[in-house]
Amino acid sequence: MDRHEALVRMLRESGAVRFGTFTLASGKTSDVYVDIKAAWTDPARLELLGRALADRVGDVDRLAGMELGAVPLLAATSLYARRPFAVVRKAAKGHGTDQRIEGEVPPGARFLVLEDVTTTGGSVADTVALLRGRGAKVDRVLVVVDRGEGARERLGTLGVSLESLATLEELRGAGS
Repeated sequence: MDRHEALVRMLRESGAVRFGTFTLASGKTSDVYVDIKAAWTDPARLELLGRALADRVGDVDRLAGMELGAVPLLAATSLYARRPFAVVRKAAKGHGTDQRIEGEVPPGARFLVLEDVTTTGGSVADTVALLRGRGAKVDRVLVVVDRGEGARERLGTLGVSLESLATLEELRGAGS
C-alpha cells in the first residue's frame, strides 16, 4: 500500500469520515462529514498527516492556517518541514494584544496555507487575505481533504492554487 492509500485508509478508519446528514461550515447540507480532528488527536495519525503535508511544502518560508482545525497540522508539519508557522484567529480576542495572527508575518515572506478540509474555500480565502494584508506572499493552499465544492475555483480567482492530500470522492470510494 502506498502512502496515499494509507492516508485515505487512516482517515476512514479513524472516524474522520462520517455518513449521515450534516450541515457544513459553508451552510451547505451534506451526506458526508469530514472531521480531521478525529484523526489528528492520535499521535500516530498526526505524525502521518504531518509527514504527508511536509512532503508537499515545497519552496516557502513559512506556514500558516486558521484555528482550530489547522493548528495541530501546522505544528506537526513545522516539525518535519523545519518551517515556522503562524496561526490565524477567526476573530480578534478582544483582550491582550488583540491580534488576529499569532506568529511572525515578515513582509515579503512566502507562505503556504494549510487547512484540514475545504468546501467553498471561504475560511481559507480569509486566511490568504489576512496574510497578504500583512505583506506576505501566498500563492498555494495545501489541504488534507478537498470536498470539491468550489474552493479550487474560488482560490483560483485570487491567484492561489489548491492542492489536496485526498479528495472527498477518494474517501467515499475507500473501503467500498
